[in-house]
Amino acid sequence: MNKDKKNVCIGLLAHVDAGKTTLSEALLYQAGVLKNPGRVDKGDAYLDTFAMEKERGITIFSKQAVFSWEDMQVTLLDTPGHIDFSAEMERTLQVLDYAVLVISGPDGVQGHTQTLWKLLEKYQIPVFIFVNKMDQPGTEKEFILGELQAKLNSSVTDFSDLQSEEFYEQVSLCEEEMLNQYLEEGEVSVSQIAEKISERKIFPCVFGSALRMEGVKHLLEVMQTLLLEPSYDEVFGAKVFKIMRDDKGARLTYVKVTGGQLKPRMELSDKKGEWTEKINQIRVYSGSRFETVAQAVPGMICALTGLTKTYPGEGLGAEFDSGAPVLEPVLTYRILFPDGEEPAKMLPKLREIEEEEPALHIVWNEELQEIHAQVMGEVQIEIIKRWILERYGVCVTFGTGNIVYKETICEPVEGVGHYEPLRHYAEVHLWMEPLAVGSGVQIATDCSEDKLDKNWQRLILTHLAEKEHKGVLTGAGLTDVKLTLIAGRAHNKHTEGGDFREATYRAVRQGLMQTKSVLLEPYYEYRLIVPETSIGRAMTDIERMAGSFTLQQNLPQTNGEGAQPMAVLTGEAPVSTMRDYTQEVTAYTKGHGQLFCSLLGYRPCHNADEVIAAKQYDADHDVKNPSGSVFCAHGAGFFVPWNQVFDYMHIDTSKRANRDSSEMENDVTEKKETKKQEEEWLDVSEIDSILERSSFANRKQGVVSHKGISAKRVSSVKEKPVGLSKPRKKQIPDVNYLLVDGYNIIFAWEELKVLAQTDIAAARGKLMDILCNYQGFHKCELILVFDAYRVANHKTEILDYHNIHVVYTKEAETADQYIEKFAHENGKKYRITVATSDGLEQIIIRGAGCRLLSARDFESDVKRSEQAIREILKEQ
Repeated sequence: MNKDKKNVCIGLLAHVDAGKTTLSEALLYQAGVLKNPGRVDKGDAYLDTFAMEKERGITIFSKQAVFSWEDMQVTLLDTPGHIDFSAEMERTLQVLDYAVLVISGPDGVQGHTQTLWKLLEKYQIPVFIFVNKMDQPGTEKEFILGELQAKLNSSVTDFSDLQSEEFYEQVSLCEEEMLNQYLEEGEVSVSQIAEKISERKIFPCVFGSALRMEGVKHLLEVMQTLLLEPSYDEVFGAKVFKIMRDDKGARLTYVKVTGGQLKPRMELSDKKGEWTEKINQIRVYSGSRFETVAQAVPGMICALTGLTKTYPGEGLGAEFDSGAPVLEPVLTYRILFPDGEEPAKMLPKLREIEEEEPALHIVWNEELQEIHAQVMGEVQIEIIKRWILERYGVCVTFGTGNIVYKETICEPVEGVGHYEPLRHYAEVHLWMEPLAVGSGVQIATDCSEDKLDKNWQRLILTHLAEKEHKGVLTGAGLTDVKLTLIAGRAHNKHTEGGDFREATYRAVRQGLMQTKSVLLEPYYEYRLIVPETSIGRAMTDIERMAGSFTLQQNLPQTNGEGAQPMAVLTGEAPVSTMRDYTQEVTAYTKGHGQLFCSLLGYRPCHNADEVIAAKQYDADHDVKNPSGSVFCAHGAGFFVPWNQVFDYMHIDTSKRANRDSSEMENDVTEKKETKKQEEEWLDVSEIDSILERSSFANRKQGVVSHKGISAKRVSSVKEKPVGLSKPRKKQIPDVNYLLVDGYNIIFAWEELKVLAQTDIAAARGKLMDILCNYQGFHKCELILVFDAYRVANHKTEILDYHNIHVVYTKEAETADQYIEKFAHENGKKYRITVATSDGLEQIIIRGAGCRLLSARDFESDVKRSEQAIREILKEQ
């Protein structure tokens, strides 16, 4: 790459047959790269290097060529124009600095042209427009310019004459700042125009004919004058946009360097730290030829060998990963293999093709031993069949295509997922809300780092993005929804990364089970040209296909005398009903009709009930996508259905508090009796009031949620009874509390004392596990207290460890002080036992009316309990 020149990456985009490849040949010819421009119809185009492209006369894979024009060096990327290969085109958009959108003058703005324009807007790519085939009859410059301004953007401006007063007037109207300058000075500076083009405030338009070399040189001059070279960081970064294999089968990773430098033998790693590999070669391709370079600098498009784990859209170094693509296949097919060819053996080979064409979404059905793939249309199917045959020598066929449906939600909801088998812990709360059509899945966080560490939050967001979440109507992929992390909890000792994966997936499903879902299906935006005599039939067909239509215009007769006047219908229709309509149009118009379709996006399904009934999907019994959660009690995990999770969750959020009370009741009443029979749970309100008075006196009123206990709010104001009644004798509630002085017990029990001398944390963990078994046997409320009084600025911390409560005291408060306070405030209300060997503490505890258990007696009681548990298990 020449450092003395302005280096830019430009992509060519167009609707099929607009003349895009012809323009690329003309640009390369004008720049001196080609002695003679190639022709698509002759199969000698410089950038159509594959045999399939030459045979069909279409671009299937994006290619690059490098050329210079005066002080500008251009990396030109030619992209596919056929709708079946639009996913390949979209991947290329990730690395473009500018784009040239080619419009066919006779055809004007077509459906796929508008799709391309929306994509360019999404990726914020500045656009130059080249209106091609202006040498053909019936092309009027003013009419086409007006159509471009009406259908694309009002700032599309004719750049045919850059010196005329009319040009400055039109340019200045595109932006207020330029208009003021023009009114004051009578002209607009070139630098200002270039800046506004880069900001997508102006869209230059050049008219010509690529085949006749008209307007091509002017297009180069306009770009050379007005293109700005992007600025790059010094820190290394690169964007992967394509995976291919060369003639010898070597895997090529195409990247654009966006910062720093790239050299052979340099090690690259992914962001998750799962792989580290070295680059073997750096290749710069131009057509079918390439040269190896010693380094790649920012702005360069190159192919790397030696990397085996990369994928399109991946960001290397400081570069971010790309989001989900907008254009995705809407049809899924079963791949059929010849007799004797086992699908399981072909799966790894098809995975290689999927690397190069990620939109295929190869899916392996283990139960049926079938392979399914998603494709855009019939042309792509033929290419893939040829691809597999040439590369692997296997002749495959495709079964009947099925529509790829999606699902979304129509009202916000909070989803909760909890995963807590023994010695695992994670809880995740998500706020799920619907988005506009075409928004995809958006992920965000609104969770304080004081509540959940930043690393855990990042892990949850990664789990949200790493898979396609399934809806609950048909098991279709979820889309057009925003997932926001609002709360979560980890355990200091037992939480692992996989725990948050389980909790996150379950939170999404639990939210979907609560709210109302909507089934979506893909829609075409179509343009139907039929003879006027067939317009009635066309309208009837479109209504039958659940589509909409608008009678746009009548086309003038262009085929001489006797030709039928033609009418144009435009509108939208479901892919499921219109995908085979082309054959019908050809039949009833006797070959005179034409149907042009482009993928519009997903809309609510026109026959949702019918589709849902046919799928027979049971969300409750989808074991790969569970909606319930796993909690722990008495040392063992147990499953809680989705509609009871709110009764067991450990965090109460403001989103949850704002839910309608009737909805809450409906969510959990269905199986309350079953839950009570399974486990005897104590009412949390009394436990919360005790813990709050003893350790949260200086905090605002709130609810402390505990493991396995419903955190319900209890009103503290009771209605005054009417009349007088004899006061009842106060009775001590039938609740037993056991408070354990943690470090006192550790250093009193020989086994734990020895362990503490080498690892105090391990001794703490072992005591907690011992007490979990003890609590499960005796069914008491067990509170284990540890000193944290020497920790600066430490606040009282109460955690739930399985079925016990663990308290770490605040700064300047010892464990015995905490226990004394608890005993004095609650000793006359509850049955309280304190396990300690502290002599002074024993006296104070006795004075408070609490039962005392020495460390030695407590150890004996624990061992007796463990023996009893073993005997029970042995009998069972």
